[in-house]
Amino acid sequence: MAKVSVLDMTGKVVGDMELSDQVFGVEVNEHLVHLAVVQQLANNRQGTQSAKTRNEVSGGGKKPWRQKGTGHARQGSIRAAQWKGGGIIFAPKPRDYSFKMNRKEKQAALKSALTAKVAGEKFVVIDKIALPEIKTKAMASFLSAVKAEKALVILSSVDDTVIASARNIPTVKTTQVGTLNVYDLLKYETVVADQDAVKAIEEVYA
Repeated sequence: MAKVSVLDMTGKVVGDMELSDQVFGVEVNEHLVHLAVVQQLANNRQGTQSAKTRNEVSGGGKKPWRQKGTGHARQGSIRAAQWKGGGIIFAPKPRDYSFKMNRKEKQAALKSALTAKVAGEKFVVIDKIALPEIKTKAMASFLSAVKAEKALVILSSVDDTVIASARNIPTVKTTQVGTLNVYDLLKYETVVADQDAVKAIEEVYA
């Protein structure tokens, strides 16, 4: 089992914690990690873009000029794509970009991302993350003390004070164990989690 130091909110080491190899010590599967990121981005796409083809634009009931003798290239309709206001070739239409991944594939991708963070020493465990009041400066000081300015903060439960304190820091995002995803794990340089959150991750994904 991998062992990591447990810090308090001032950055002081207060103990250590063993991490389950079933979650934090798996073989990294880069293909599944990539697939999970692509799936999340695809599922987030609205797919509402739309443009008109030549069959849908107005006008163009007759030839703009006769076939021969004008010196111009032949034209059949002002609805053709080369005309201003004409239709779009292969026009985008509303569609659903989403696709599914198997549950086991999603879990394997998440475990791979967590394992990579631990192996790269970018997984910071805090004994307890709590703030007495909503204060962005206090949250920034905490993250600076544990050397995690660009961080994904994983909470064991919803803490409105911590969430609100981190909301105005552009390089920080808070999440819970139930909404943890591969994209966020890769986007943020460091993962910060309290001990209860780590235990919950092991229970859910082991």
